[in-house]
Amino acid sequence: MTPEDLLPDDLLERFRERAKGYDERNEFCHEDLAELKTQGYLRMFASVDDGGLGFGLEQAAAAQRRLATAAPATALAINMHLVWTGVAHLLHERGDDSLHYVLQEAVAGEVFAFGNSEAGNDSVLFDSSTVAAPLGDGSYSFTGTKIFTSLSPAWTRLGIFGKDETGEEPVLVHAFITRDAPGYTIKDDWNTLGMRASQSNTTVLDGVVAAPERVFRKLPVGPNADPLIFSIFACFETLLAAVYTGLGERALAIGVATVQKRRSKKSGKSYAQDPDIRWRIADAALAMDGLYPQLEAVARDVDNLVNHGSQWFPKMVGLKIRATETARTVVDLTIRVSGGGSYFAGNELGRLYRDVLAGIFHPSDDESAHATIANAWLGPIEP
Repeated sequence: MTPEDLLPDDLLERFRERAKGYDERNEFCHEDLAELKTQGYLRMFASVDDGGLGFGLEQAAAAQRRLATAAPATALAINMHLVWTGVAHLLHERGDDSLHYVLQEAVAGEVFAFGNSEAGNDSVLFDSSTVAAPLGDGSYSFTGTKIFTSLSPAWTRLGIFGKDETGEEPVLVHAFITRDAPGYTIKDDWNTLGMRASQSNTTVLDGVVAAPERVFRKLPVGPNADPLIFSIFACFETLLAAVYTGLGERALAIGVATVQKRRSKKSGKSYAQDPDIRWRIADAALAMDGLYPQLEAVARDVDNLVNHGSQWFPKMVGLKIRATETARTVVDLTIRVSGGGSYFAGNELGRLYRDVLAGIFHPSDDESAHATIANAWLGPIEP
């Protein structure tokens, strides 16, 4: 099955029609999620033998790029489920089946979400402000606050992590909690500028317990080479880049269609004949043309187990920055050639202008990415 088979044109048109309403009402994409489930979208990373679609990261990224041309906020929300199922798939490909149950449960209809982000935690996955307390039977209770928890109204499994400081050395504990577990609260606080249908609400953990069989990793504080960390970064950054690539692709298509329809009163010609407007459209197309092969190459190398060594993380964060910044530039260029209609509420291009700004806030941010890349090429800063 190809991404085009999975997301046929008529399905995308329904998503595009609903996207406006979700945004206006600040409402979760319930209907989109239901249709994606029916299509088998949430089980794309599971093997065919397990009842999935057998996709690798390259195919999943292509599907997310295509979905984002219709509904970027829906694609962003679904990304979080695909991160966890993608991690399970990448670990399996590298000989680690510790998260095989994630793929099995995704096939059974469970929805996974990503609950690791914390306000002010610039260490991202290498430290945590959340307290993970061992309970003696292998289970852990978690107390802390997680932000940007996409899929908040729909997840049935939430991946979280916290720090256990009860031993000689602190460890970071990774686990899943289930929706029916007591001890957490989802705030109704997702009143944002854009990406509203993702409903990425704040989740407050107040002693919620992850069962022993749901505790899947204990890692030291600080950077480490565990395959889990590589897999999370690979899926998170690549699929995020795919969403913003699709958003930029759609903005360019709208810009092209708009300038072909608009006519100059002065010349009587289509604005597509105006040299300045042609220059801006060409700039946008040039920017997008450089992004497509980068996205495909990074995803393909992950699938093919290519060993980029110390350059892997620069490649992944570099892709994320390139995608989010390119999409932002392309949307801005197309706004400039599309006229004042894009400034009105309900206009698709205006919505993309708001949606694309969310790319600034996803990890890795611009500063972190540049530090990662500088360290890879120049070595760490001397103490």
